[in-house]
Amino acid sequence: MPTAIFGSIEAGAIYALMALGVYLSFRILDFPDLTVDGSFVTGASVAAVMIVGGFNPFLATIAAMLAGFAAGCLTGLLHTKGKINALLSGILMMIALYSINLRIMGKSNVPLLSEETAMTKLTEFWQGLGVDQAIQSMTAALGMSFVPKTWGILILMLILALAVKVLIDLFLKTDVGLAIRATGDNETMIRSFSADTDLLKIFGLGISNALVAFSGALVAQYNGFSDVGMGIGMIIIGLASVIIGEAIFGAKTIVRATLAVIGGAILYRIIVTLALRVEFLETGDMKLITAVIVISALILPKLIQQQKEKQRKRRRLMEAKKNQASNAYGKSGEQLAAVKSDS
Repeated sequence: MPTAIFGSIEAGAIYALMALGVYLSFRILDFPDLTVDGSFVTGASVAAVMIVGGFNPFLATIAAMLAGFAAGCLTGLLHTKGKINALLSGILMMIALYSINLRIMGKSNVPLLSEETAMTKLTEFWQGLGVDQAIQSMTAALGMSFVPKTWGILILMLILALAVKVLIDLFLKTDVGLAIRATGDNETMIRSFSADTDLLKIFGLGISNALVAFSGALVAQYNGFSDVGMGIGMIIIGLASVIIGEAIFGAKTIVRATLAVIGGAILYRIIVTLALRVEFLETGDMKLITAVIVISALILPKLIQQQKEKQRKRRRLMEAKKNQASNAYGKSGEQLAAVKSDS
């Protein structure tokens, strides 16, 4: 169990980058972008093919981000210039990317187990620091039985996710970032200030899908392969991460919301891991588990809010009755005093 939880936290930190991209499109731009299922695989396929071709894995990862940015911009162009419905433009791009990803890879699966990837390089760098030995000695002194082979991937991916979160926070406070936020909140209003909302949407979707492709590239290098079907349902996973994070950690400010998304991505992976430990559930039930998690995350906060509202109304009603009773008692006392004074 500890090994599975540790692995889910590692994977959650990587998938958090994808969830941040989904947050930008769905929450900031208010754009239902289904390109995610395709651009995630695009990032994985570009990185995998370049790594197999002998390129530096970090350079391959950057190229994957650029490919994802291009895919997002094309979705934006279909919507803004082609006047295609937002949902449909994402679906069309997702379908097109399936064939494009097959073209990029040349086959349905590209293995990376024998290649030098960003994960192997990061692991070597971390081991060179000697931090693992210090942590292992500390855990041994505390009597902990579970000791992972390396803490490098977990810690470095968490640092990367937090660094991307900070960059997004800073970007959304710039003039362009504020304009993108305004476009998602009230497009008519920001257009009245002569802002090019079409360009802002295209750029915003490009950044969103660049993050998704970045996550896809890292996931491929983490798992040791790129597969044409690895992006199926990725949009639901991203939404689940956003919804769970907002429900548990809140989203009153941008800084808090982006941190909540990272926490939601990790919690989602932990929940799925624990759910798969149940005897009657199988690996093939993962999509069903995801659907149940999303439904629960959407319904439970509303039910809790309704219950709190009922309790508030009940308290107000009780206070109103008490006030009426005290006022009535006060009036009857005054009337009795007046009768005694007359007699």
